[in-house]
Amino acid sequence: MVPAARIAAAIEVLDAIVARREPAAESLKDWGKAHRFAGSKDRSAIAGLVFDALRRKSSAAWIMGAETSRAIMIGALREARGLDANAISGFFTGEGHAPAPLSAVERERLATGSLDDAPDHVRGDYPEWLAPQFAAVFGEHAAAEGRALSDRAPVDMRVNTLQGTREAALKMLAHLGPVETPFSPLGLRIAVGSEGRAPALSAEPAYARGRIEVQDEGSQLASLLAGAGEGIQALDLCAGGGGKALALAAIMNNTGQIYATDSDGRRLMPIFPRIERAGVRNIQVRAPRGAADILGDLEGRCDLVFVDAPCTGVGAWRRNPDAKWRTRPGALEQRMKDQDAVLAAAARYVESGGSICYTTCSLLREENEDRVAAFLEAHGDFLPREATHMARLAGVPALAPFASPFGPGLRLSPRTTGTDGFYVTSLIRS
Repeated sequence: MVPAARIAAAIEVLDAIVARREPAAESLKDWGKAHRFAGSKDRSAIAGLVFDALRRKSSAAWIMGAETSRAIMIGALREARGLDANAISGFFTGEGHAPAPLSAVERERLATGSLDDAPDHVRGDYPEWLAPQFAAVFGEHAAAEGRALSDRAPVDMRVNTLQGTREAALKMLAHLGPVETPFSPLGLRIAVGSEGRAPALSAEPAYARGRIEVQDEGSQLASLLAGAGEGIQALDLCAGGGGKALALAAIMNNTGQIYATDSDGRRLMPIFPRIERAGVRNIQVRAPRGAADILGDLEGRCDLVFVDAPCTGVGAWRRNPDAKWRTRPGALEQRMKDQDAVLAAAARYVESGGSICYTTCSLLREENEDRVAAFLEAHGDFLPREATHMARLAGVPALAPFASPFGPGLRLSPRTTGTDGFYVTSLIRS
């Protein structure tokens, strides 16, 4: 497929996303099934165009003065890919499978459209209903933080120290041009291509042999900040696919014991092959079994309870750009209830002197500092660990400047640390 035909296909997919109100991945999958002639490079390029359009959906629509899929795509080619009106018009010829030619109005909007007078939520490309929350957290930097959350994310990897060193992994992946991550001593980073295409790491020997795991640097740092050490008893209460449990296993050097569980057993399924590939021997998976109390024997016995709490995922928008437009206010309220419940549950398993590491991939105060404040008010036997001390204990003192101004813990974001958005705090039981 020629580039113009890919753009036309991307507009078609955007129309389907709106019409069906479904995740972008589903619409892209359906388009691929209906257009078998499109090769893997074509499908990848179309996906890149769709996700770029979703990243810049609000600002692109403002520039073009319309909210149609065509207008958003045209605006995104300018805002996300830096193309000028002449370059864009070269794709919109109406010939063959290319989109119809640009109208006089579209050319004018491309040439003169500006975000100078746009509100923060438009310049930052985040939902208008979240404007008060962004303003409360970021103030005058709200639009800049939103803009950073709309950029493409690099491919970050954690080196599995159970299988080798970062230096060795760098050599194995040298053909992909990796660099060391700025903060995590275990991280490697690969920039994505101009069309947003990432390397196929699953085909790399370093991945197949368990030398690396795909994991954002922010997630790596959250695991380091948990304060795990060799020989401890740890519980990963919301383990999901196991990314942070695997990181904890390496930090603990395969000693002690990690109990990995999740309220939804289906989310745990990927952890089994990952444990085997990584050479991990100290993770015990406890899948839910109806009403059975699968963790009863751990009550008051854990040195560390890791809570990667369910959240709105605001901090992961770089990787899931369509999620921000599908999230509704009711979801935030539900997540806050979930977070209160999981924190209360975590307290049950912490022994005296042990800790809860509470983390989210959200940047909203309602899901972070406010939830911790509510927990501490209800649990007088817990105290927060000071953020600078957390960073020093984790061996990443450079994170100290990112202490939250709203309460205990650290805040990471694409704009400030170049990571996904994360909140991390440690709560110690007296």
